Amino acid sequence: MAMVGVTEEMNGAACAKNGEHMSLAVGTQAPDFTLSDQHGEELTLSELVAEGPVALVFFPLAFSGICTNELCELRDNLAMFADSKVRLVGVSVDSVYTLKAWAETEGYEFSILSDFWPHGEVSKQFGVFVEEAGIATRATFVIGEDRKVLASFETEPGQARDFASYKEALAAIA
Repeated sequence: MAMVGVTEEMNGAACAKNGEHMSLAVGTQAPDFTLSDQHGEELTLSELVAEGPVALVFFPLAFSGICTNELCELRDNLAMFADSKVRLVGVSVDSVYTLKAWAETEGYEFSILSDFWPHGEVSKQFGVFVEEAGIATRATFVIGEDRKVLASFETEPGQARDFASYKEALAAIA
């Protein structure tokens, strides 16, 4: 797992170099976006962070083994986010319909946003889109007031995030 650190300039925004991807660095302003969740409700990042910090959890694909295990672990630990007053929001390139079926199957009660069309556009803005695979990598950004990135971590494709990284990220913003 790579905790984001080194920064470079990319398209006018400070980004952290992590392998071949350039994800948003801590201290950077996250791009604003509006995406539909698994219920078809449109959510806008700037409106979400006006209510409090948001943990954006990018993941490759619904119904895949590692993603299901990761999000089930988050589902089972929602109280940790609630205690920190951080809203948990998943993001993938899957369609709203796929995300709805997956959320119902797994009992996810948090929002999962569809970055389906334009395909992976928000993932690209956050520097976590894997072009050759057409998916987002596993990356987490805790976004605060004014869309400032407060904490972030990312893993390589095929690697699950360590749950302890969520605890560290939430502790860092406390």
